[in-house]
Amino acid sequence: MRIQADHPKLTVAKQCELLGLARSSRYYAPCPSPQNRSDDEAIMRLIDRQYTDTPFYGVRRMTAQLRRGGQKVNLKRVRRLMRLMGLEAIYPKPRLSMQNRANPIYPYLLRGLKIDRIDQVWCSDITYIPMNRGWVYLTAVMDWFSRCVLAWEVSLTLDAGFCVEALERALSLGTPGIFNTDQGSQFTSAAFTGVLHGAGIAISMDGAGRVYDNIFVERLWRSVKHEEVYLHDYQSPAEARLGLGRYLGFYNHQRPHQALDYRTPAEVYGLPPTRTPTQAAMIHSLAVAPVGLRPPSATASPTQGASPP
Repeated sequence: MRIQADHPKLTVAKQCELLGLARSSRYYAPCPSPQNRSDDEAIMRLIDRQYTDTPFYGVRRMTAQLRRGGQKVNLKRVRRLMRLMGLEAIYPKPRLSMQNRANPIYPYLLRGLKIDRIDQVWCSDITYIPMNRGWVYLTAVMDWFSRCVLAWEVSLTLDAGFCVEALERALSLGTPGIFNTDQGSQFTSAAFTGVLHGAGIAISMDGAGRVYDNIFVERLWRSVKHEEVYLHDYQSPAEARLGLGRYLGFYNHQRPHQALDYRTPAEVYGLPPTRTPTQAAMIHSLAVAPVGLRPPSATASPTQGASPP
């Protein structure tokens, strides 16, 4: 007998009682099989590549694109996977956390502002990093003027702790006048904004759905993925952390930027140079030296992010 949620006479609880079932079994959802999980991870990698190139694709366009590539997917599955990855289907920007309405939202302070010096504006964001099995999340703190990555951190979950750790490490290098983020719950949390308030830093937040409000860090994610992540098949979180550290050291100290008159971000910001080109790819300055990979926080909720399978 099948339990009918819309039965005209019997409630769900009464139907479960008559069948000798616990009511909670009515809501049981079986765990995905290893094969289904593997298939989901493969599709998530395809979604990540496509979304990096076309961040304006929502669920319908993403589904159509995957089908054109031969994937047998439907809207429901793509929507579920994009939510798991933290890709917002409504707005044109990937948002790895939904706004917590209990936290205060700050106005966007950069509109019309001429940014012409280091430490005038810093920004931060989070992105999804695929691995061979599962995924991790990367956050970075960047100086807007020099494009220099001042600190970064990797985590298995989307709790605010790893963002706070990156922020505190960046503040050992300087203090910005303004700090800009999106409206995600990590950045609106009391733990994160409390550090900014304590340092006397003005807080700026992107308008909802405005992909270009934090454009420089979005460009950083594109470079990280196309120049590092998609070229390597990370086998573990530790390998991902090592690869990202190597790339961000290269990004800061060796990769010239056209917008900086072909100087490197580290040169413009004033970080000490690395010893040789070879060492530059391997030695991390204080600005990009990570601590160990953060495990899931004891207070992290399932809605904040998912641990790698």
